[in-house]
Amino acid sequence: MDESKKPYGYELIMDLHGCDASKFNRTSLDNYFEEVCKAIDMKRCELYFWDDVGLPPEKRQTLPHTKGTSAVQFILTSTIVVHTLDILGTVYVNIFACKPFERKVAEELTKEWFGANGCRTHFIERI
Repeated sequence: MDESKKPYGYELIMDLHGCDASKFNRTSLDNYFEEVCKAIDMKRCELYFWDDVGLPPEKRQTLPHTKGTSAVQFILTSTIVVHTLDILGTVYVNIFACKPFERKVAEELTKEWFGANGCRTHFIERI
């Protein structure tokens, strides 16, 4: 393969619908990151959450397209990002890594983890 055409990285983008919103919490998401990283052989680094935990009620999100949890799991070769929308039962996941990974393994584990009734995926080789 021409080195100029060799992929720099790989990105799996998943839009999951009809999900189990009981999985949209820090504990469950932390467990998801642990399991998906193990399944696709990625080394976990820092994990950050953005949600309403600890906020007074008047500062919490209440709109269907904003109420949820976002999390960024840094991995040795890049990131896994999750955005949940509690009211809509929707999860958006991006797995980006410079190291190749088994996309079907990540997709199946993610769909099962969140109990998705539907999933639209895109896979991109970054060059």
